[in-house]
Amino acid sequence: MSLTNTILRAVPGAFILNSGIGKLGMDAETAAGLQQMAKNGVPALGDLTPEQFAKFPSYGEIAVGAALLLPFVPTRVAGLALAGFSGSMVSMYLRTPGMTESDGVRPTQDGTSVAKDSWMLAIAAALVLNQSDKRSALQKLADARRRKDA
Repeated sequence: MSLTNTILRAVPGAFILNSGIGKLGMDAETAAGLQQMAKNGVPALGDLTPEQFAKFPSYGEIAVGAALLLPFVPTRVAGLALAGFSGSMVSMYLRTPGMTESDGVRPTQDGTSVAKDSWMLAIAAALVLNQSDKRSALQKLADARRRKDA
């Protein structure tokens, strides 16, 4: 794994993992408040009870954070996990009243804390589209063939 990919994975991975651990054992009232906002981005989340929903963000964030931090998870797979997570956060941001200015994009004061998730979506795109892991695997294969032929 390249140094660039390590940095792109470690920073959001640690942040998301910490956030997920912090949500473990969330009470029903807190879960209901988060669920109210989350269902703006992913309407199906409104079908869960607050108790069911309480497990969803904590386990999901722990899984995404771990995928980013574990070096044996392929970069593209970790990037796809981050894209799913951050994409749902950006969707929630864009669909929740009061999060954006009248243009529907720029954040209000309330939306600034969620608008940062657009950066994680950009990091996810970089991880998914990055070709350095693929090239190094192809280079390793070519080197192995050269050694075999020698």
